Amino acid sequence: MSPKKARRRLTHSLRGRLLWYVLAAITIAAVAQASIAYRTALADADQIFDYHMQQMALSLRSRVPLANSEEAGSVEAPLSGSDDLVVQVWSPDGVQVFRSASHARLPQRAVLGFSNVRANGTTYRIFSIQTSAQTVQVAQDLAVRKSMASNLALRTLGPIAVMMPILMLVVWWVISGSLEPVARVRKQLASRQADDLSPVSDAGLPDEVRPLVQELNLLFGRVRQAFDTQQTFVADAAHELRTPLAALKLQVQSLERSEQRADSLEARKLAISRLSAGIERATRLVEQLLVLARQEASAAPHQPVVLADLARRAVADLIGVAQNRHIDLGLQRADGGEVEGQPEALMILLRNLVDNAIKYTPGGGTVDVSVAAEQGALSVTVEDSGPGIPAEERERVFDRFYRVPGSDAAGSGLGLAIIKAIAERHGATLTLGSSERLGGLAATVRFPA
Repeated sequence: MSPKKARRRLTHSLRGRLLWYVLAAITIAAVAQASIAYRTALADADQIFDYHMQQMALSLRSRVPLANSEEAGSVEAPLSGSDDLVVQVWSPDGVQVFRSASHARLPQRAVLGFSNVRANGTTYRIFSIQTSAQTVQVAQDLAVRKSMASNLALRTLGPIAVMMPILMLVVWWVISGSLEPVARVRKQLASRQADDLSPVSDAGLPDEVRPLVQELNLLFGRVRQAFDTQQTFVADAAHELRTPLAALKLQVQSLERSEQRADSLEARKLAISRLSAGIERATRLVEQLLVLARQEASAAPHQPVVLADLARRAVADLIGVAQNRHIDLGLQRADGGEVEGQPEALMILLRNLVDNAIKYTPGGGTVDVSVAAEQGALSVTVEDSGPGIPAEERERVFDRFYRVPGSDAAGSGLGLAIIKAIAERHGATLTLGSSERLGGLAATVRFPA
């Protein structure tokens, strides 16, 4: 694996990102603590040594002069046995009368109090005090203080340096263990067959991941329901197509027999008309099946639709069919207003409502279409003067391929199923009732406000 791919895989891996950021945070915290510990130790060492130098200078000040004349010369005396601390004493006339045994050579004069002086390739911290009898100067190499601060910081960070690898291992173990349920879910999904849509167990999952798995289970449920509906649809369609196809085959055989027997022209015309009617019914059934399948799978975007305009188009499209059956078809009411929906699907809904009303209304009857706006919501009502539907059958007629027993009108039993599917996708409700004005069926589709 190339470094670029490995870096991309680490970036998109939740476990890798958690480990990377947590371990980086631990390292940064350790470095920050080391820096703080070193600075704190150095500040403490400065205070301690400054106090020590000050007390030493004050103690030497209280003594009698070490020399009274220039001829006495300077005196060297060992102090602490190292070059860490340097003490120098001058007489009032500027003669050095005392200097500790050290190779360091410091300036002959220094400002009173604390100061830093660069000499001998290093920096010295100097404290000077002056009396009437002498001037005392105590100096110390700052490198000693830094060394002492480093030792103190190392002793402080020693336990942290030991605990850091242990802490990193604990973090790695905790993160890996916390993400183990996620890996388990991944393995469950990877080992499934294509038709296995059973829910995934969310036991032991973190609170941040459990909602994702729950939504995934809900999606599986919707997909399973869609598969079941599709399988039922295919089975019902195959069953319903078998009957008209068998009838067509019998009519073709009847036509062949009539030709072989040299029957009359009227008999052949009757057989041909029956065959044409059978083909028309089969074509209508196939069209309805295709419309239903297309509407169930449709995912077209919604847009504002003027419902009254669609109602006018539906009436205009079917006015010829109504006139052939001597049915009075008209738009009784057309209130203004828009709904959010798919224009093509809503047009199919209205056409099916009006077509069903025309189909089941006897000749010479009436079919009225109304678009009403009430309390900010729109509704479409199609009323007819036909026989209507008994109250106990009004729920079953929404099932596919179901027809009211005793109905004489030709049909496939898919019209109301298509209407209901379109209405539900638009958030509308479809209700069937009795028309008080015409006496037949009143089908109403109410859209949300």
